[in-house]
Amino acid sequence: MEIRTRRVYEGQGPADGLRVLVDRLWPRGLSKDAAAVDVWAKEVAPSSMLRTWFAHREDRFAEFTVRYRAELEENPAVDELITQMRPHTVVTLLFGARDTHLNQAVVLADYLRGISANWP
Repeated sequence: MEIRTRRVYEGQGPADGLRVLVDRLWPRGLSKDAAAVDVWAKEVAPSSMLRTWFAHREDRFAEFTVRYRAELEENPAVDELITQMRPHTVVTLLFGARDTHLNQAVVLADYLRGISANWP
């Protein structure tokens, strides 16, 4: 399975596959039709406390990654997301953040790629 990331504001790509929004909050100013989201997996997003602490600060990204991965290890919603992803060859994790490299979707994609070999 190929796991990609994409900013939700960029619109739908022709090869996005399953489009999964991984933000806890719906993106501002974007209608549900325009977002073309197949699954809104807000439960796998970072906790509100972690998201607020991180505040998309580059100097906190490494620590954010460690803390978010720890949350994912304990989050039963990850198993539910994996179940939804399994039938698809391509999954695109969507996010609203401006920074395309320092955000939760990048961390989540890396996490899912790392554990995908162990999926039943």
